[in-house]
Amino acid sequence: MEEKISAVKDLFENADENTVRELIKEYGASEKAGIIKLVEKYTKQLEKLEAERMRVENMLAFEKENSMYANICGIDEAGRGPLAGPVVAAAVVLPKDARILYVNDSKQLSEKKREELYGVIMKEAISVDVGIASPARIDEINILQADYEAMRDAVSKLSVQPDLLLNDAVIIPGLDMKQISIIKGDAKSLSIAAASIIAKVTRDRMMYEYDKLYPEYGFASNKGYGSQAHIAALKEYGPCPIHRNSFIGNFV
Repeated sequence: MEEKISAVKDLFENADENTVRELIKEYGASEKAGIIKLVEKYTKQLEKLEAERMRVENMLAFEKENSMYANICGIDEAGRGPLAGPVVAAAVVLPKDARILYVNDSKQLSEKKREELYGVIMKEAISVDVGIASPARIDEINILQADYEAMRDAVSKLSVQPDLLLNDAVIIPGLDMKQISIIKGDAKSLSIAAASIIAKVTRDRMMYEYDKLYPEYGFASNKGYGSQAHIAALKEYGPCPIHRNSFIGNFV
């Protein structure tokens, strides 16, 4: 019996989705406890997969409402709040038939999942680019204007010209194309969520590199945000070249 259940387990583990559905039908009437558990396990997996597909489909509501536009671009940023490092904006144009599972607001995803989805988005998108505003630029023109500048830069570098921008809670000045501001857009629009992942992963990778240059501040872990350890290091060592002077007045 054990060998038989093991063989059935191997069938399930090596099957694609359609074959799993056939196996569930084939073994659904089995009275063997081990096979019953297998059928229940893979039935639940399929239910979760269908739920995820429905979630992603629901995240395309804004894209579908505006399907008359040829190139819809999602825009989001990472790094408005940190004490150190740049602000990074990403612009992503997805194909109209894109259904990238597990894409969500980057803050809701693990670092491992963000890295995985970064690769998928870069592969499937029609065009992706980023804009970066340095800490010095943030100090010069303030974080909001630096954020806008990074967003404009990201859009300008796309290989296709978008005719609609879906933005996370902002209208970007200085762009002459139609824009839609969506509150909590990174949780409501697949295009914006994809941009949030690209921006977050790009910035995190930069902060890992900065950590090698300035290890005392712990940038690899805090990504420039004001953690207790980061603030303590800032008080002990003073600012480094990537600190935002306009953000750290209360700590130095």
